[in-house]
Amino acid sequence: MKIGTMSNPTKPKTLDMKGAGQFGDRAFKWLTLAMALSIFVLIALIGFELAHGAKLSLQKFGWHFLVSSDWDPVNDVYGALPFIFGTLVSSAIALIIAVPISIATALYLTELAPQWLRQPLILFIELLAAVPSVILGLWGIFVMVPWLRDHLFPWLQKFFGFLPIFTGPIYGVSMMAGGIIVAIMIIPIITSVAREILRSVPGLQREAAYALGATRWEVTRIAVL
Repeated sequence: MKIGTMSNPTKPKTLDMKGAGQFGDRAFKWLTLAMALSIFVLIALIGFELAHGAKLSLQKFGWHFLVSSDWDPVNDVYGALPFIFGTLVSSAIALIIAVPISIATALYLTELAPQWLRQPLILFIELLAAVPSVILGLWGIFVMVPWLRDHLFPWLQKFFGFLPIFTGPIYGVSMMAGGIIVAIMIIPIITSVAREILRSVPGLQREAAYALGATRWEVTRIAVL
């Protein structure tokens, strides 16, 4: 028995990429490009606003304002060098303290922490990152600084007084106190970023290191870091 065939078989429908589809793709492309370029526009606007706001100061004091330490309101003489120096020193102290602690915490959460402890610690770190810096600053002034002045700084001066950074009278409010408070502020943020970076390491890379006989420390040092 001969089976007949249809003279006009139904053709499968093809996806039409013209018209509205291409318009949507082009619109999405240009929209995302505009959003990306808006970052440079914002940076340019910030620079313009800073230059416009500092115009009177630069006209009166010149660029010497940035490298002068004079501060005499009576004679209308001002210098920004102490503020710049304090910002750089306190930031350096904060990074020296925060970076090792943050990376070690991220490694523990990613490689070593059990599941029942990992999620509560991650939640706690994310909550700390959400605390406003003003709240941490007030807590640092009224709680942390007195504790540092009465307990930690005397201990540091007793055992490490031969270092210039730990010499002199103890006032409490100091570069070290500012650096410690800033370190407490940035530890949750650096930990979260480092944890996401470590999580992006492929699991096959870890398994390959274990297959070659590497210990957990060697896997962490070679395959993860």
